[in-house]
Amino acid sequence: MPVDPHLFAVFLVTTFVAMVTPGPDMLFVLGCGIRGGARAGLLATAGVATSEAVHIGLAAAGLSAFFAAAPTAFTALRLAGAGYLVYLGVQAIRHRGKERLESAGANGVSGRRAYVRGLLTNLVNPKMVTFTIAFLPQFVDPALGRVWLQFLILGVVFIAVEFLVDGTVGVLAGRIGGWLDRRAAARRRLDVATGGVFIGLGVRLAVER
Repeated sequence: MPVDPHLFAVFLVTTFVAMVTPGPDMLFVLGCGIRGGARAGLLATAGVATSEAVHIGLAAAGLSAFFAAAPTAFTALRLAGAGYLVYLGVQAIRHRGKERLESAGANGVSGRRAYVRGLLTNLVNPKMVTFTIAFLPQFVDPALGRVWLQFLILGVVFIAVEFLVDGTVGVLAGRIGGWLDRRAAARRRLDVATGGVFIGLGVRLAVER
């Protein structure tokens, strides 16, 4: 198997938990779905996914070459990434429930505009670059070789899970939007749970290998 089965299982669980937590991308897709319907919600998701593919491709190319040139640097990057995941977990708990859905407004949004906005908003977000560099290498094992292929597999799965979750949100935008607005306590608990997962993952990956 090109990737470590244990790390891949942890990756799947962590990615799903991260994706189902309301964040900027999900709330953007939700807003587009509310204003423009299911098609706009799906195209907004496609825009975000396209941007993530660019981020992951650049990270895979750059980090694969970096690891090949300086294998010992992998440990340093892994520890830094683990620390960043812990930081994200702490921030999620501190700011639980504070992400807000943008107003639906009176005007609709076209599918093309939803796609372009999703693409550009995510593409120029430096936090997404940092997250990609910090997150994916945690599940790459240089000892297995073909680092680029491991990145590719993880990236494809990451984008697929993102599209599944956010695409569903976009299609069911009206109903989910009302639920999120009414269930502030549930959102806070979800943020705390996600923060705990990220903290635990960061600590575990920092000391495990």
